Amino acid sequence: MHFISERRINTVLEHKFTLGEIAGILWLPESTSEAEPVPLILAGQPGGLSLDQTYSRMFARAEHAARGGFATVTIELPGTGHRPWPDGVDEARAEMFEAVRAGRRVGSDTIDRLVLPLVDKAVPEWQSAVDALTELPEIGDRVGCSGGLISVAVRLAAVEPRISAAVLFAGSFVPYSIVEEARSVTIPLHVLLQWDDEHNDREMALELFDAFGSQEKSLHANMGGHTGVPPHAADEAIRFLNRQLSPFHE
Repeated sequence: MHFISERRINTVLEHKFTLGEIAGILWLPESTSEAEPVPLILAGQPGGLSLDQTYSRMFARAEHAARGGFATVTIELPGTGHRPWPDGVDEARAEMFEAVRAGRRVGSDTIDRLVLPLVDKAVPEWQSAVDALTELPEIGDRVGCSGGLISVAVRLAAVEPRISAAVLFAGSFVPYSIVEEARSVTIPLHVLLQWDDEHNDREMALELFDAFGSQEKSLHANMGGHTGVPPHAADEAIRFLNRQLSPFHE
């Protein structure tokens, strides 16, 4: 990991970095110190958008998290910024857009070829980022994840033992194989569902929620479309992470 810039914005310290070919940003509360390391939130990116395109919303999430005492990191997904799509994803994206324009249901084969290559590449990249960041003295050993492509988050929660809680946004296509993987996810979950999300298969989202193996999981459904998430949802998510990632939580 190579840090390339540092600046203070309000009460947040921002560090831009590269990890191989991957661009990322780490935000820390200004009060962070080696004596009192803070928990880390892995903030997922939406598919198809670069860090520059999502910066404003990601910083808003990080600033909100910093007020709760969390560090936040985000990294670019494959296919965003200057990174190429994994093999076959371009074709699957074209099929998806064609189906959506025609008002047809996107087929499961298309969803598999669209999502699974991203998951296969993105999850090891996230694990490498966690490896590097948890070596920093300012970062504690409690890690949570929040948002982004839900299929990436499900795989990450299933295979990465350092993640102890997750906030998930049910707002993207989910392959059936990811639903099966969800059965092995046992960490506490806070799942956000926009009831009228035009980009989300509500029944699939409910099936995914039911599949999670977690004994502690909650579904928070709000009326409205994909971009209509109410402001209080962010407060509820941070309260959940505070409960789960507090050093006093068992």
